[in-house]
Amino acid sequence: MTTWGVVRAGAQCFLAFDWGERRVGMASGNAITRTATPLPTVDAQGDARWQRLLAAIAQWQPDALVVGVPYHPDGAAHAHTQRAQRFARQLHGRTGLPVVEVDERYSSTEAHALGAKDADAAAACIILEQYLRSLP
Repeated sequence: MTTWGVVRAGAQCFLAFDWGERRVGMASGNAITRTATPLPTVDAQGDARWQRLLAAIAQWQPDALVVGVPYHPDGAAHAHTQRAQRFARQLHGRTGLPVVEVDERYSSTEAHALGAKDADAAAACIILEQYLRSLP
């Protein structure tokens, strides 16, 4: 797990992102209940994507952000790994908020298996709940 910035003790509110080239799934959650709720998926590119993402961050005012980073089943990185990590760095740079990278292997597969209508948002929930379970 890589973190951009410092997630301070007592951080309560989090937004998570399931990055994709075409869509970004989002979820909100908190450290008290350790649960996540899906938010509308951002289906936009370029400046429009960033405007929608930054608007959601401004609305929710999270203490930190969580980004799912994909890996091959054997743990090896691939092209999407680097792109998701770049997205995490950009989030940190644009917001100044701490950003935690979480291994998101199989989150989309699990979301589809659960019958999610919006698999991207459901995957963001899975990523965030995985992170929340790791908190002390």
